[in-house]
Amino acid sequence: MERLNPERMPRHIAIIMDGNGRWAQRQGLSRIQGHQRGLDAAQRVVDACEELGVRILTLYAFSKENWRRPRKEVNALMRFLQNHVRKRQRELQERNIRINIIGDLADLPAPIRDLLVETEEMTQHKDGLIVNLALSYGGRSEIVAGVRKIIDEVAAGRIAKDDITPETFSRYLFTRDLPDPDLLIRTSGELRISNFLLWQIAYTELYFTSTLWPDFGKEELIQACIAYQNRERRYGLTTTQMQEGAAPR
Repeated sequence: MERLNPERMPRHIAIIMDGNGRWAQRQGLSRIQGHQRGLDAAQRVVDACEELGVRILTLYAFSKENWRRPRKEVNALMRFLQNHVRKRQRELQERNIRINIIGDLADLPAPIRDLLVETEEMTQHKDGLIVNLALSYGGRSEIVAGVRKIIDEVAAGRIAKDDITPETFSRYLFTRDLPDPDLLIRTSGELRISNFLLWQIAYTELYFTSTLWPDFGKEELIQACIAYQNRERRYGLTTTQMQEGAAPR
């Protein structure tokens, strides 16, 4: 922790949690067991973010495309998620963590959806670490849904077409009340974004690691934050402009 500058910590970290299946294969375990270990890694990272002073953590837990996986695997993932959230509810009441769900909740089985909504409501008064769980989430779907909402607003006369700006549009996304991610981490060595937060990561720093998600923990998170702190974020400006205090748009 002493290697980190607490004043330059990323405010919002997003993570593509990848590699559960490959980790399980290397261990001689089933993919389902790999996903179970992945939940343990997610809990470690939540704990580490809280300790390091990160304000927002967004975890890509289940994509729109993941519904096409084998039914047995999907059912197991839903069951693990339900059991994990139910088990952690009492702990969440005692910790200053707020849970938000982003994605198309209508796709989820009703018992899981109800449990997640209950957990959201139970933690909305918390003002510590915000944990966004991206479930049945797709970046393109989110943008299309936002476009539809803003078209309805224009048609109803609640907003003028000429008033639509990037800042306006951001308010029609799942992350409308949150700053964009400062740092996006992807595990397992894959070098792609996989339809995750496509609008929000326009100026996000990207960090890729070959570590498989079940092996990811506090030390890896610290290494990612060190890499982030060693970068110069210019938002299209020159280094001189940033040194002179020009505000990025």
